Amino acid sequence: MAPTSTQLATVEVDLEKESLPPTSIRRTDLPVLLLHNLDDDWEPADLEKALDEVDVLEQALREQGHPVINIPLYDSDLAGRLKNYDPEEYIVFNGCEGLPGIPFSEAQAARILESLGFTYTGSPPDVLDTGWDKAKVKKRLASRGVPIPAWKIFTSPRMNGWRKFPAIVKPAREHASCGVSRDAVVLSHEKMLSRIAYVQDEFQQPAIVEDFVDGREFHVSLWGNRNLKMLPPAEMDFSAFEDVRDRLCTFDAKFTPDSVAYEKIGVRVASLSDTEMKELESVARRAYRVIGCRDYARFDVRLRDGVFYVLDVNANPDISSDTTVAFAAESAGYSYGAMLSQMVNFAARRHPVLHS
Repeated sequence: MAPTSTQLATVEVDLEKESLPPTSIRRTDLPVLLLHNLDDDWEPADLEKALDEVDVLEQALREQGHPVINIPLYDSDLAGRLKNYDPEEYIVFNGCEGLPGIPFSEAQAARILESLGFTYTGSPPDVLDTGWDKAKVKKRLASRGVPIPAWKIFTSPRMNGWRKFPAIVKPAREHASCGVSRDAVVLSHEKMLSRIAYVQDEFQQPAIVEDFVDGREFHVSLWGNRNLKMLPPAEMDFSAFEDVRDRLCTFDAKFTPDSVAYEKIGVRVASLSDTEMKELESVARRAYRVIGCRDYARFDVRLRDGVFYVLDVNANPDISSDTTVAFAAESAGYSYGAMLSQMVNFAARRHPVLHS
């Protein structure tokens, strides 16, 4: 999504900025193992971008006083990659989105870290597992009264039982808007059946059909554990589009710089009344607790007729320097490095050497 000129000034990594509010006590006692996965199957441009982001992240942590050891993972042998490091002497910054060559292995990487005794940033394996199952997430949220759009899982385009349009059709077990384009928003039963067939053929998994909430969209970042804090919500600006099918954050909007969606969807700090802000925070906090998120998470939320609907839970969101998580932290007065340092410190409180 293309940043506005205000965003560019806000999101730019500012390593000179004061790191944390004066009352915060930061720990930089232990070196940070910066763990991240790289895959030879990635396109060269994607690989280069990933390496650039890791460089920015590493520099930002170093500027905050954290010793950092860069640990790229090129294959599935995570245990072997970490065998020379004593878990009591390090904190792992878990930037590993999976084990190379093993699909949907995000939680598996976290399990290996736990089995080796490492303290690491972010949510535990069971939460990461749950995050991949959109139906399970929705059932849990609904069971605790968190507003969600109407939805149904389709294992075949021949199934019946949906007549509410516009609707959105997505893969039931994907992240990062995979399978989400303007064609995912359907306005008729025929288009819905066609999109369900596409999802099943392309992704080899069920499709989830949801009521498309055509309203204001917010990316809501929360962090903390016993004490939760909501960072200033980021609002997606879809004002450049009149067609309902364009008013959503597609894969292209996030990852394809030359696409119309990337160029024309803006991001701004949400402007809400005090009552609305309190309600949004209440909904996001409940979702965080229900799913069991740890350290930090991001929620995609839409507002329609006074109700904030949780669309998606991101227990392991992208925290690159140009994301809405970084934007929210900057809006709260944290530089990029300060944000990362805070995440390390959430994990540090669980470290056997530091938690006391």
